[in-house]
Amino acid sequence: MEKLSDGTLSVTVSAHGAELCSIIRNGVEYLWQADPKYWKRHSPVLFPIVGSLWEGVYRYEGKEYRMGQHGFARDMDFSLLRKSGDEVWYRLVSDEGTLEKYPFEFVLDIGYRLESGRIHVMWRVHNPGGRTMFYQIGAHPAFFYPGFDTASPVRGFFSFEGPAGAGERKSLEEFTYILIKEKSCADTETLHRFCLQDGMMPIDVHTFDSDAFIIEDGQVGKVTLHTPSGRPWLSLTFDAPELGLWSPPFKDAPFVCIEPWYGRCDRAGFSGDISRRDRIRSLAPGCVEEMSYTIGIL
Repeated sequence: MEKLSDGTLSVTVSAHGAELCSIIRNGVEYLWQADPKYWKRHSPVLFPIVGSLWEGVYRYEGKEYRMGQHGFARDMDFSLLRKSGDEVWYRLVSDEGTLEKYPFEFVLDIGYRLESGRIHVMWRVHNPGGRTMFYQIGAHPAFFYPGFDTASPVRGFFSFEGPAGAGERKSLEEFTYILIKEKSCADTETLHRFCLQDGMMPIDVHTFDSDAFIIEDGQVGKVTLHTPSGRPWLSLTFDAPELGLWSPPFKDAPFVCIEPWYGRCDRAGFSGDISRRDRIRSLAPGCVEEMSYTIGIL
């Protein structure tokens, strides 16, 4: 475990999955502590896929490969690249084991930096191979509901802002989303619309009964989690084109996940080549792609 502190925040990161495991300010823990009764993870990085494959299988150049939900990086040990007082970087490199499941060479660097009450989470995906690499990457941080009270059905509120674009982010009044259909894959044929109430999305014990909200096409660039009284608690700012909002259905779990994604699960019934997977990314030989998001403790 590596610890970072900037005088405002203290965070802990594990080499296993290069996973953020703790965010503490003024003695308060903000990040879910992986109680397996509800969910055994804190903030896994999803790579080289986001979500599930239809039937757990994908195809590339006529060959079938099996891979579990969200890929394998979250369950692998990264090497420590470097650490300073307020920044740490980890690296995962493809090997014989990964190539059996994912036939692309890669180098994945994951970094964390503290700055004035914010945590910058940084990803660098390298393609050192000789062919185009197809991949997805995403975040899955889980945060304690502020003031969680089992006697009350109210868990808090979300507010949303659009992408930064060329100017300031604007508060959203509505967004569209899709849901999981079967076998943890998406129903892309049914588009739902959510109209915010005074700019807020209420969260209660039934909000996630239908599983994750999948918000696509870059509609959202910032999500703020508010307390049950409406006070801003924490925020995530990002440029990711997809966003997942999730808490375990029917468990009344004490946490919620705010998940910036570059990609998402298969659509139900998809059986094509990975290069044609919905929301897939391609990276040319020798190229590097950098992505990031920021957690703000308010």
